[in-house]
Amino acid sequence: MERYYHILNIAIDAVLANKFRSILTALGIIFGVAAVITMMAIGNGARQEILDQIKMVGVNNIMIMPILDNSAADEEDGEDGKSLKGKYSPGLTLKDAQSIKVIIPTVVRVSPEVTYETYIIKDGIRKKAILNGVTPDFFKVYSLTLQAGEMFNAIQMENGNPVCIIGPTIKTKFFPAENALGKYIKCGNIWLKVVGILESRKMAAGTSEDLGISDYNNNIYAPLQTVLLRFRDRSVIDKRDIGGGGSSMVIRGGMVISSFSSSSSDDETNKNQLDKIVVQVNDSENLNATTTLLNKMLLRRHSEIVDFEITVPELLLKQEQRTKDVFNIVLGVIASISLIVGGIGIMNIMLASVMERIREIGVRRATGATQRDIVAQFLTEATLISVTGGFIGIILGVTFAKIITEFTGILTIISLLSILVSFGVSAAIGILFGYMPARKAANQNPVESLRHE
Repeated sequence: MERYYHILNIAIDAVLANKFRSILTALGIIFGVAAVITMMAIGNGARQEILDQIKMVGVNNIMIMPILDNSAADEEDGEDGKSLKGKYSPGLTLKDAQSIKVIIPTVVRVSPEVTYETYIIKDGIRKKAILNGVTPDFFKVYSLTLQAGEMFNAIQMENGNPVCIIGPTIKTKFFPAENALGKYIKCGNIWLKVVGILESRKMAAGTSEDLGISDYNNNIYAPLQTVLLRFRDRSVIDKRDIGGGGSSMVIRGGMVISSFSSSSSDDETNKNQLDKIVVQVNDSENLNATTTLLNKMLLRRHSEIVDFEITVPELLLKQEQRTKDVFNIVLGVIASISLIVGGIGIMNIMLASVMERIREIGVRRATGATQRDIVAQFLTEATLISVTGGFIGIILGVTFAKIITEFTGILTIISLLSILVSFGVSAAIGILFGYMPARKAANQNPVESLRHE
């Protein structure tokens, strides 16, 4: 051990004696390790975002949404060649959702939803918000839990009682210093009693409305029947302009149920009673089969008119994850090439160092050093340079990952595995590429080395 300790001291002295050259030699390893850690951090972040999105859209969910611009569908031909002109489809309705739950055996839950942009008013504060008409299955489908209060009960759902569950952001904005439960909040032209407050859910960066992901924290949720009866139901709307101001009334049996303001363009393009139906399947293996069955069933109910779109968010996200994984592998390979280039740099510099230190090698051999000692000395020098470069590279890699997150908003997750792998590779490269110069130094003829000028 004393001999190896002596060799280590000689190697450290040699590295410190040529600081500038040692730093230049280590640059390839430094940036190679930093690149590997940064790329793997970006890849881990992208993977985590996909997993968060899958959790947000729910497990084994199928999403059915109306196609709003289907004016051309009536003029097209069906798959069997028969004209669809003149056929009528009621659009996406509550009866569709009820039929899906009853008929398809692989379906566990069905969550019909209707969504409106409106204004919330309380104590003189008026802010835009999203009102969602939902059923209790909505919260189970998206794994949403209550922070306080209770879920809608059967009586509230059936009678369309004016109650609501609010997101934590709504609670903070309108009830900052008081208990929101039992209080009333005006949503559009109707007053809703707060019966529950949602648990806060962290939103992943880059969430997509196309996948049914919305800011659950900033929405208001009322029973579906409440929204359809008291706020708006497109399937029974009889528009009566009042003073040209874009106001409308919901009329049933000659009685005005409620009035509201809306844009005429929205009424013209969206005649669907529901904005979305989310179907949860019992097993992911049944997703494709259930999707096919849903498509056939809805086509039959909609007179063969394709005025709806069915998507499986989980499959789309998994496909996106596979694409990103391939991309991350390519980036990792490119970053790893930097390590190999750094190893070649170490080998070249060490070979040049051997040629400069032939006389030193001769002196050491003359004073009793063996070939093994010479190999150990130069191999230790190469390993010291690569290991030091690895440490610096780890610091730079972690720093780069933090900077990327701070200034670009891209999620990066630094894993211990990436640090250990990159550091282990850097040490291995030092040994691997340092062996050739070490062998060349050990094979020098002692007599000729002493005569070398």
